[in-house]
Amino acid sequence: MVALGFLLTACGDTPASQTTTAAREDGGGQTTSAQAAPAARSGVRLTRIGSFDGPVYVTQAPGDRSRLFVVEQEGRIRVIRNGRTLKAPFLDLTDRVRSGGEQGLLSVAFAPDYQRSGRFYVDYTDRDGDTRVVEFRRGATPDRANRGSARQVLFQDQPESNHNGGLLLFGPDDKLYIGFGDGGGGYDHHGPIGNGQNLRTWLGKLLRIDPRASGGRPYSVPADNPFVGRAGVRPEIWSWGLRNPWRFSFDRSTGDLTIGDVGQDRIEEVDFVSAGRAPGPGAGVNFGWRAWEGTSRNDRRQSPRGVVFPVLEYNHDDGGCSVTGGYVVRDPRLPALDGRYVYADYCQTPLRSARLQVGRATDARPLGLDVPGVTSFGEDLAGRVYVVAQSGPVYRLDPR
Repeated sequence: MVALGFLLTACGDTPASQTTTAAREDGGGQTTSAQAAPAARSGVRLTRIGSFDGPVYVTQAPGDRSRLFVVEQEGRIRVIRNGRTLKAPFLDLTDRVRSGGEQGLLSVAFAPDYQRSGRFYVDYTDRDGDTRVVEFRRGATPDRANRGSARQVLFQDQPESNHNGGLLLFGPDDKLYIGFGDGGGGYDHHGPIGNGQNLRTWLGKLLRIDPRASGGRPYSVPADNPFVGRAGVRPEIWSWGLRNPWRFSFDRSTGDLTIGDVGQDRIEEVDFVSAGRAPGPGAGVNFGWRAWEGTSRNDRRQSPRGVVFPVLEYNHDDGGCSVTGGYVVRDPRLPALDGRYVYADYCQTPLRSARLQVGRATDARPLGLDVPGVTSFGEDLAGRVYVVAQSGPVYRLDPR
């Protein structure tokens, strides 16, 4: 079993009480806090669908409801077909991946036209510890990938072994979103302003690209990205000011974006951007790191303007250490959770949920279900939500 360390990147003490926070502009305004409500009867249970070696992600491919794909940190993607885990992996990259701590094979994303093109993408740290985003193709059968079809899309040198981000996700716009941490170490110590606020690097950012090769280039940049055409800025950047956006998601009903951004010593945060507030030409979203950790000042030498503050944050005083971002539940079988964001903290066993909206979260509470060491969540084509635990189990949220 590979020991994950990414969840220890929130250094220091550690959250049981949740704080809902009104978003503020330029540090002004008020913060609204509320003690977490007791766990409610959610009408939900956990169904174990399999156990794996260091799982970090689970997803489904467009057009294929018979298979689930589980990413193992060491470098394998496993297949659950019609409820049975296949012995042979879909893809084995263990000879190309450096695994351990926060490094490894970290996610997979299947192209929206996967049934026709067979394209999918993986994010992993290579043998030198650097990040590669690589395209592969489906093999001769749906249960196996063509390992020889590898085509590199992105490469990012990693100055440290932690804060690799690692999630790939196709958004409602069919563009590929890529999460990068701030380069690791602590306090984003890279350069005078750190990587989070440095628009010349991908580190500490959420990127948005079209990953298909185009005009002899490995990918193309959408024309409506916020920094297209701006000198000295990486045009792939969609939003910035992130410390380690380990897991983020889009609401399948609204298109809203939610990011679980792992904190430093004190605060874990959940960031929220409505689909109507999506960045466009000349207007990106800055989440504040390292000037801000949540709604708390972290580096007073920096005063970035227009920071979008988290809608939900909690501190480390009561045992939490690292937020694991989840999904807004849209599973029609779970009406009690409809529209609620389900998430976790690696150092605490309760799953949690809250209602998110622009500027604030409400009704944050334990879900009444305990899973130790949650590394990730997943969602299938039917909107069913999955919970991934470091120790091996993968669960599905089902009606009680």
